[in-house]
Amino acid sequence: MAQRHLDPTTPLAGPAPTGDALAGYLRAQAMEFLRALRLHRETGSGAGASEGSADAARALRRSARRISASLHTFQSLLDTDWSEGMRPELAWVSGTLAMEHAYTSRLERLLSALHRLSGSTAFPAQQAGAAPPAKAGAPGRATSAPEHPTASAKTGAPAHPTSAPERGNLTVGAAKAGALLDRQLNLARTRAHSTALQALGSSRFHAVADKVAVLASEVPLTKAAGTTDLRPLATTAEGRLTDAVAALPLVTAGNPYNASALVHGLSPDTVPHPQDAPWHQVRLLLRLHRYAREALRAEPGGAPADESDGTPVVDLRLLSAGQALNRHRDASEAAAAAAQAARTPRIAPATAYALGVLHADQRHEVEAARFAFQQCWQKETVGTS
Repeated sequence: MAQRHLDPTTPLAGPAPTGDALAGYLRAQAMEFLRALRLHRETGSGAGASEGSADAARALRRSARRISASLHTFQSLLDTDWSEGMRPELAWVSGTLAMEHAYTSRLERLLSALHRLSGSTAFPAQQAGAAPPAKAGAPGRATSAPEHPTASAKTGAPAHPTSAPERGNLTVGAAKAGALLDRQLNLARTRAHSTALQALGSSRFHAVADKVAVLASEVPLTKAAGTTDLRPLATTAEGRLTDAVAALPLVTAGNPYNASALVHGLSPDTVPHPQDAPWHQVRLLLRLHRYAREALRAEPGGAPADESDGTPVVDLRLLSAGQALNRHRDASEAAAAAAQAARTPRIAPATAYALGVLHADQRHEVEAARFAFQQCWQKETVGTS
């Protein structure tokens, strides 16, 4: 498999890591969770929330994901009842805290795309008289977002060519489309913020925090875990990832334009796009694989190597693949938001047109992200075979 022949620092070589390494990794992540929770409480989370509060929420999500992923990959080495009870609760914490950031980023992406497509000098919502953008981490609309590479970049052609009459129609509808998206996604973001605050103050969350506090000092390993090699379990996680990637339509992802991806975009059926689900699954499996590699590097009683600190143990190819899949997810969800807005009753034809163009643009972004993943993954396969 592509991931099994990496650099000399690969965790699949050297002394076998055992349950002691897993215990050290879980304790370190539990301590990170508790530090982030304390920081979140100190920095506040209401209308005057600081940037530190947003950073703390991200740290809570990161540690919750890593603990949950380890309970999934190495479940045979842990107390069954405890791990099965903890995993869904950690997923609830991570998912609840992620929603506000997701809506903010989605609005940022869509307004940036409208700005690029319409050629206007300001965001459409600003032209419509919206309030000035809020600072990052505070309530309100986000400020800006970098432009994302499109599928047309694969061929070197100009990105999203639009004729003059169409450009005029798009400009007319862009302001109202931006204002509509601003209202819908800001409302969703506000609701997500309220839901997160309620969750953090609930007895359910306090129960999770109490269990994580216990985990920081006592990991419920099985009796055999101390002498069990972690590598076969990590290899199983890698195998699931490899099989899922093999099932992806990478040939289609190599095409500059996948017309069939637009078929279901504006249909009355609001279920997730049928082409996207396998790619979302690969993204989750890639995350499990990365976290399993982290656990293998953990020292008994110590913290694992940090994949964000630039140390030599980082597999940049895995990080690049993960970034491509994150872009895929973001573009897919943004396209769905544009399609949902286009279903709003009694909107003007120019607004509907702008939203349709925006939806198609984001589906182009989906294809570009798939192509980027394909290139990254195939390069990895060639370089390690």
